[in-house]
Amino acid sequence: MERLKEIWESYRYQLLILVAVLGLVGAWLMKRPTEAPNQIEQTMAIGSTSSTVMSTASSVGGKVCVDVKGAVRHPGIYKLKGGSRVNEAVAAAGGIMDNADMKQVNLAKQLADQEVVYVPVNGETMPGTSAVGTANVSSASSASGAAIINLNTATKEQLCQITGIGDKKADLILQYREQHGQFKSVDELKQVSGFGDKTVEKIKDQLAV
Repeated sequence: MERLKEIWESYRYQLLILVAVLGLVGAWLMKRPTEAPNQIEQTMAIGSTSSTVMSTASSVGGKVCVDVKGAVRHPGIYKLKGGSRVNEAVAAAGGIMDNADMKQVNLAKQLADQEVVYVPVNGETMPGTSAVGTANVSSASSASGAAIINLNTATKEQLCQITGIGDKKADLILQYREQHGQFKSVDELKQVSGFGDKTVEKIKDQLAV
């Protein structure tokens, strides 16, 4: 007993330090199992965030359908990759005509699905023009509610949308435009065979130049 007492007196501080160290090690070992679930949760959270980012990137990289109209070589509906710009839609439509007024078109604007890209001719004010330089043609309408068609840029299909104009009269308008150039006014339509004063007056509010 005296021997133990002497050992305690001699190594008291060392023993206390050893006990403290053992206590810390034991506490650390007991704490480890509770940390593992936290690490798993963090891993799952990171995976979820990555999935969200990938999903967003996928939607940006999708497709958009746009309707290219006006002074382009091949008007029509084109499917482009998501994030495309107006200049890519114009290029897909064969590029611009010689009489295109590109000052009114913002070629850098990013396209949206179902958007109308309208390229006007020189001297033309775009119907329903927005601040970014593309036109919402469907919103431009006459007092009767019909869409306004430009005689100088309209395709045969667009001309046939006008009440009173069928395939034959649409062809006559296109032939006149090829032979005489652009219409200077809607009233000039009277110079086309089959279009009298009364006919032009009825459809005048559906036309523009």
